[in-house]
Amino acid sequence: MVTSDTPDTAVPPVRPDLGPAPLDARLSGVLGGRTATAIEKAFGYRTVGEFLEHAPRRYAERGALTALDSLAIGESVTIVAEVIDVRERTMRARRGSILEAKIGDGKGLLTLTFFNQGWRTKDLVPGARGIFAGKVGDYRGARQLAHPDYELFDRDDPRATADPEDEEAIRWSRQPIPIYPATASLTSWQIAKAIAVVLDTLPDLPDPIPAPARTRLGLVPFRRALELLHRPEKVADFKRAQDALRYREAFVLQTALVQRRIAARATAATPRRAAPDGILERFDASLPFTLTDDQQAVGAEIAHDLAGDWPMHRLVQGEVGSGKTLVAIRAMLTVAESGGQSALIAPTEVLAAQHLRSIVKFLGPDLAAELRPVILTGSQSTDERRRALLAAASGSSRLVVGTHALLGDRVDFAELGLVVVDEQHRFGVEQREALRTKGVTPPHVLVLTATPIPRTVAMTVFGDLDVSTITGLPSGRAGVETFAVGLAEHPGWEGRIWTRMAEELADGRQAFVVCPAIDDAHAEDDGGPEPAEDDTPKHAPATVLATAERMRAMPVLQGRRIEVLHGRMTADEKDRVMTSFAAGDVDVLVATTVIEVGVDVPNASMMAVLDADRFGVSQLHQLRGRIGRGQYAGVCLLVTTAEAETTARERVDAVAASDDGFELARVDLELRREGDVLGERQSGGRSSLNLLRVVEHAELIVDARGEAERVLEPDPELRDHPALREALARRLDESDAAFLGKN
Repeated sequence: MVTSDTPDTAVPPVRPDLGPAPLDARLSGVLGGRTATAIEKAFGYRTVGEFLEHAPRRYAERGALTALDSLAIGESVTIVAEVIDVRERTMRARRGSILEAKIGDGKGLLTLTFFNQGWRTKDLVPGARGIFAGKVGDYRGARQLAHPDYELFDRDDPRATADPEDEEAIRWSRQPIPIYPATASLTSWQIAKAIAVVLDTLPDLPDPIPAPARTRLGLVPFRRALELLHRPEKVADFKRAQDALRYREAFVLQTALVQRRIAARATAATPRRAAPDGILERFDASLPFTLTDDQQAVGAEIAHDLAGDWPMHRLVQGEVGSGKTLVAIRAMLTVAESGGQSALIAPTEVLAAQHLRSIVKFLGPDLAAELRPVILTGSQSTDERRRALLAAASGSSRLVVGTHALLGDRVDFAELGLVVVDEQHRFGVEQREALRTKGVTPPHVLVLTATPIPRTVAMTVFGDLDVSTITGLPSGRAGVETFAVGLAEHPGWEGRIWTRMAEELADGRQAFVVCPAIDDAHAEDDGGPEPAEDDTPKHAPATVLATAERMRAMPVLQGRRIEVLHGRMTADEKDRVMTSFAAGDVDVLVATTVIEVGVDVPNASMMAVLDADRFGVSQLHQLRGRIGRGQYAGVCLLVTTAEAETTARERVDAVAASDDGFELARVDLELRREGDVLGERQSGGRSSLNLLRVVEHAELIVDARGEAERVLEPDPELRDHPALREALARRLDESDAAFLGKN
């Protein structure tokens, strides 16, 4: 806990001249061991630079009050308020007293409660204003803070007692007060005091942003920005600071990404080209349909990359069912022309098996016999696994499909030329790198995703990848109608769900039922639902096993063949069920999200997603992509008990209202937190963005990207930009650097 404005006496304060790298100075040398330890325990900060990046989450004014009637029960708050009334009374049930102080904002009241602390009446007097921090509780219907921390504004300060018209008094009353993210043991004002000590020791700092860019954008210098962020005199100050520091954040990050891109292009790769009358041309000629314009355009971009002298690093994003798998197969055949092998890694065995079936079907008997596609999964028998390993190591199989089993030490390739990663968000960086390094020379890398990514997100998270987009869908698809089935307001609609399904089955169609859980003991499956929001209904989720049992007992579904599919089944069991469903021998498949991607059954025309509010927007969009894939129109029912006007219900309604995945991605970003958008950078850590928001600050990121390219083009090693080089090293710890290098 911060105990004073000054460093602990055991460690002498550091002189203002901290040496050549003041931001790298240890906090313990500036604040003292006890305070530095408290800060490290609370936030993990160890250096001056890390601590100064702890930006206020908002600013209050001494003359302004907080809207107390809007505080949520259970929320930890830091507020500005005025003491209205103070009373102390003796407790009836036990010895001691209770001190209750009512604070207000002119609209609402909040009670501060203290036990056996009557001495606080000296501070908490009517008319006193200050900052109060604690967790909002409820006592007999009234909001309260029990034993809150507080700091009162000094009533003896001449500015507080001066004539209200006095300019200095007005300026003081309007001076923004930084409200920091805090903890129970480290309050906002204690953090502010520690920040002030650090700033008082900080010399001028070189700015990593080039001076011409600062002038063009009207940004204050780095050292001044830190001062205005933490000790603003007026509202405009911290806004100017945020502008400068936000651009600095974007610029340093984009510099790192562009630098990695330049380094990747300095690596030699084996060019791969399709030969005239070769495998790719034979394949294209055998297709019973014409490639869409988008598929042809993306295919041309991939062909150009594969023929280059450095490894391809391309992300292909596209709507559910847009034909990304076909584009990937054509890339794999291009590599096979020169004897190279391709490895396609999928997140689940169901999806891997589906990919293998699709590849064999697309290739036809002659090309399949020539290229010998094989599958490698963790649940194969010893003999099956041995044969697959031998086919990959000898090079007799030029198309190897698998799950995480492909990453094993015993998996070798004769000539790995292309790595295809399907549903990239399911894999960590280390896993993708483990597969990439199995090539004698660096293989080309193609990443596929059915989750649309806005341009600025792609620039920030996949900044060293080229991005291709497939927006159109193949012709001949009947499409899907989606409806939100709100059982909270219409509980009688549940029976209609199963009647509607029976109607589809009577027409010879098939159906999916999706549940969030396998059974009561297993709430998540491999690749299960995204975390539910706080306002998601708290009842137990629908489960695969119970739902299937209940459906089999329904008169309306009597005699229908109902099977289950989930992540706890063996590979053979999954394959048997999926093969039966694809062949039409199963009427209804009750499953978890193992069917989210890749499952292709054109005869499936209906889907009911139970407890749809427990899934994310993009996940619901991908799930419904399993139906309407053939000539029969699909109907998707999103069943929810979420109340209207809750975030959980908004997600469901958004998917029902639109079938445009890119529009839904935008809506999703509006409903989700920034950390979710970044997916923890897929490296196991939390989002490291501070002031930057990849959607809100799109134009800024684009500008920073261009500035980074202008700097790096003549000086890729940043020899003439030492401040930027140091900022880059400070911004990227070892894990960050590994992430950017391997993504």
